[in-house]
Amino acid sequence: MIRSFSGADLITLANGFAGTGSILATLQYMDTQNRRVLWLAFALLPAAIVFDFLDGRVARWRHKSSPLGRELDSLADLISFGVAPAVLAFAVGLRGAWDAVILVFFVSCGLSRLARYNVTAGDLSDETGKVKYFEGTPIPTSVALVALLAVLVWFDAIDGSLPFGEIRFLGGTFHPLILVFAASGSAMISTVRIPKI
Repeated sequence: MIRSFSGADLITLANGFAGTGSILATLQYMDTQNRRVLWLAFALLPAAIVFDFLDGRVARWRHKSSPLGRELDSLADLISFGVAPAVLAFAVGLRGAWDAVILVFFVSCGLSRLARYNVTAGDLSDETGKVKYFEGTPIPTSVALVALLAVLVWFDAIDGSLPFGEIRFLGGTFHPLILVFAASGSAMISTVRIPKI
């Protein structure tokens, strides 16, 4: 199977490797509380976005876009820009029951958005095969949430020091900060058209 991958597919795999590495580093941080490992988890996600940017460029340049590549890209994006940011949020203190519900919502929105893109990409593309616009915000925009979490870690505003505190609601804990993940997920599944650069 590896021999059938194009150069763009290998770059896409690097995106997925970076996202998976970020998740594993985050889990290691939760076990050891070693901040250096947490910073590694943060650093891997900007690398993932670089790989995500490059794979499409390489595919178009080499005229080797394929259904396999598109599916591979969506799966890698789900790991790097859906699951990894949710795991980071959980690790830095958004661990209440209601936080978990919203993090699951966020990942589900990313999953739904990627599936919608895969189904409609053919109809939305021009004669070169490039999609003219995104419907809903692209899932890599979640890197902005990762940057926000990194700032909180930098200022040691995590766990019990999260901005806006916490609220007990129907037997579960809710951190108002988690609403940025709810907003991001909702924007991904919206019908807003965003021009593709």
